[in-house]
Amino acid sequence: MFRNIFIILLLLAQSIARAEFAIRDGDTVVFLGDSITAARQYGKIIENFTLLRFPERKVRFINAGHGGETAKGSLERLEKDVFGQGATLVTVAYGVNDIGWGVKADKEHKQAYLEAIGQIVERCKQHGVRPFICSAAITAEDPDKAERGFLQKMCDEGLALAKGKGAGTIDVQRSMRAVQRRMLAANTKEPDKTKPARMHVEDGVHLSDLGQMAMAFAILKGLGAPAEVSAATVDATTEKVVAAKNCRISRVERQATGVRFTRTDDRLPLNLSLLWLLEGRFVPFSEELNRYLLAVTNLADGQYEVLAGERPLGKWNARELAAGVNLASATADPWQPGGPWDAQGQALKIFTDARDDIEFARRQMDATLSAHPRLPALRARTTEIEQSLIKFQRELAQPIPVEFVVRRI
Repeated sequence: MFRNIFIILLLLAQSIARAEFAIRDGDTVVFLGDSITAARQYGKIIENFTLLRFPERKVRFINAGHGGETAKGSLERLEKDVFGQGATLVTVAYGVNDIGWGVKADKEHKQAYLEAIGQIVERCKQHGVRPFICSAAITAEDPDKAERGFLQKMCDEGLALAKGKGAGTIDVQRSMRAVQRRMLAANTKEPDKTKPARMHVEDGVHLSDLGQMAMAFAILKGLGAPAEVSAATVDATTEKVVAAKNCRISRVERQATGVRFTRTDDRLPLNLSLLWLLEGRFVPFSEELNRYLLAVTNLADGQYEVLAGERPLGKWNARELAAGVNLASATADPWQPGGPWDAQGQALKIFTDARDDIEFARRQMDATLSAHPRLPALRARTTEIEQSLIKFQRELAQPIPVEFVVRRI
């Protein structure tokens, strides 16, 4: 009886763990799509998020984007570029090319899109791959008009079809459109009308850095990415740890001007580069996907400086610290990383870019150096380099103990 109860509890725990985030330990994640995927941006944000938030999971990421492709066109290369890569989870993002950027928005092309989506889901299931069908990225079209437009309606039908076949679904369009509306509202208040924020390049279809960030956000939310990194509450007077989630607090020491303690996290927040939140200020990463919280109670009234690993994060008053502050990307100097976790995230981005460049170079070699007599050896060498980079990525994403100092100014 007790053994049965134990098994049930174990299965329940595993189910809860899986529900937290769709990307699991041991997964090979393939991003399948058109030129927006082939731009190799949103997938790397998802890769960095996964490495930092779940540093114990070993996950491989592959970009299988192909410029100008339709959902139907992807069927020809599923075997090679998805199943042949050992995929266990694939995100699928098509739609704009399927209707010829709008000039082929008709029943015939919609049907071709829907049939292809259905086939992708069925073939994924046959190979034991977990598909997540995404609606297409938004265009620069007016959001109110696009909400009722052909592309959204076609994608809605595709999502319903995929869901009915047991696939995961992510409505990228509506998530991105919420970002677009915040951006457009901010642009009306921008005094320099020559410098509006943009989610697209001049053609109104391909995405800017902001647009790619918004797409990454939408997919992460659709994959069930957790909002909270970790949270801690420390009582500055009693030197007690009031609460700690996904972290451990030790060596709490009351000081004349505040409190000192060591925090060891289980996972880290996402940080990409200097000023990345400014670039993506309309994408609610901080509030919805990057909550790295600290609360310090029973401080005397006044203004306090918070340092982590001897790096200044900023200044808050006692009331704000008691309520809790989000330190995920906090920095006293916007031209410098904040805490050690911020510096780790920024460094990780560089090595993720390098790993992706090596993978891209290997694919280009296969396509253009087929007659080279040493291609197999060169290809093997790129694989060795990529494996070394993957190992380094995982080491860099590991949390370290950090000493915090909260002192009155």
